[in-house]
Amino acid sequence: MAVSMRDVAARAGVSPRTVSNVVNDAPYVAAGTRARVEQAMAELGFRPNAAARSLRRGRSGLVALVVPELDSPYFSALAARLSEACAERGWTLLVEQSHGDPERERRLLDGVRDQQVDGVFFSPWGLSTDELRERRDPTPLVLLGEQGDVSVADHVVIDNEAAAFEATAHLLSTGRRRIAAVGARSPVGRETVRLRRAGWARAHAAAGLAPDPSLEVPVDSLHRAAGAAAAARLLDEGVQADGLFCFTDELALGAMHALLARGVRVPADVAVVGFDDIEDGRYATPSLTTVSPDLPALVRGAAACLADRLPVERGRPGPEDGPAGHRAVHTPHRLVVRGSSGGTAAVDGARPERLP
Repeated sequence: MAVSMRDVAARAGVSPRTVSNVVNDAPYVAAGTRARVEQAMAELGFRPNAAARSLRRGRSGLVALVVPELDSPYFSALAARLSEACAERGWTLLVEQSHGDPERERRLLDGVRDQQVDGVFFSPWGLSTDELRERRDPTPLVLLGEQGDVSVADHVVIDNEAAAFEATAHLLSTGRRRIAAVGARSPVGRETVRLRRAGWARAHAAAGLAPDPSLEVPVDSLHRAAGAAAAARLLDEGVQADGLFCFTDELALGAMHALLARGVRVPADVAVVGFDDIEDGRYATPSLTTVSPDLPALVRGAAACLADRLPVERGRPGPEDGPAGHRAVHTPHRLVVRGSSGGTAAVDGARPERLP
């Protein structure tokens, strides 16, 4: 037979109400009384009814993360770190992948209320800012990634344009002058692509160079195979490039594989820079120069934003009583210079410029 609060109360010599106060972390229970009740619960093997506690508090303890791809090293690392941050706050993280499909992103966002989720971390690839603004579900939302309009929700992001500028400027500083933007046109990650292409173009303008449209290389995904296909296409079409700025590390690793297979030396003939600082790049030959987002800072900022929007208990402050307006939290990045661009040292980039 299941152990009840009355059983615990009898063992501890207190009332069932006192046991309830301990279970619900009421602050006004004396330390000695709390200790007796907790000891009685341990001795009897009492387990509080989590569903009932959630109903009383107006919280389920569940939060969701929606990312485009779980098999992406960047998003899997993000999910792992966010899971740890949620556990520290007593939340359980549910993870969904959208594949960047707008309709699936819309369904996932519209269905969180039915799942009794307290809040959502969301990295959109398919939905535009205008489409996100049409969302009617009141569940607190924190955007991760490149959707920069804070009229929609709190937003935690690195400055992708500044990071792309630094990556391209690094290649230009090594004497490269024909730098291909691998991923400048892509059917996924539209805002990511737009901002990174803008940084690539701005670096050329700052150096007094006009980007060659033939160096804007389209891809059909942001994975290794697409990077390899892009590099092979440049070679087959005779497009002269002495540097590649790849919009993800996976694209960069695929491109390096294709270049080396065709006898093109990296970095002697073509220097390569990626974006994301995934683990594979550190062990590639040559090791991959990349933009490294500060994932711990991004995760801390996201968790703090969501915590400020969640109701603490029924009748206590909730989303409507949280911070006025939505916030843009900008987290750092750095350029890590390695062998693929001719360097070996890790270099901290300048503090990211704030998005307008």
